[in-house]
Amino acid sequence: MVSHVSRRGRELSAILDAIRQLVRALRQSSVEAERAVGVSGAQLFVLQTLGTSAAPMSVNDLAEATLTHQSSVSVVVRKLVERGLVQRRRAADDARRWELEPTEEGRRLLAAAPPTAQQRLVESARRLPADTQAALASGLAALLAEMQTSAEEAPMFFEEPDGDATR
Repeated sequence: MVSHVSRRGRELSAILDAIRQLVRALRQSSVEAERAVGVSGAQLFVLQTLGTSAAPMSVNDLAEATLTHQSSVSVVVRKLVERGLVQRRRAADDARRWELEPTEEGRRLLAAAPPTAQQRLVESARRLPADTQAALASGLAALLAEMQTSAEEAPMFFEEPDGDATR
């Protein structure tokens, strides 16, 4: 049977399929994290980022490392501190800055945790050639503008601004 779907239709379908696959992978990763270690995917991603750092990190360092807005990272860090998985203390060299690192309980959780889709997404995006990164960023920005989405900072994947994970 000959397909009557145009080339443009196939490309649009490929775009939507890729977005659906990405969202599914991120959602499944978050569910797996919750089931395996009792934290959301976003919380595990932040904890893993802290756990792989050679030194304590500030919230700004963490936002840069996770490629996420500082306000979103702050919400996730607050939840991790409340759960006793991350400790925060004043920096010895600058009392205005807080340093963050996993607690012993946080490190035990990390040892039992599955890898996150967020980690794989960031690592994969970093490996793309610069021109592919630029084209992808430009294309996604154009798609969002065409959808007339809000310009506000997006929270971490499946983590609401108040810190509650969504399904």
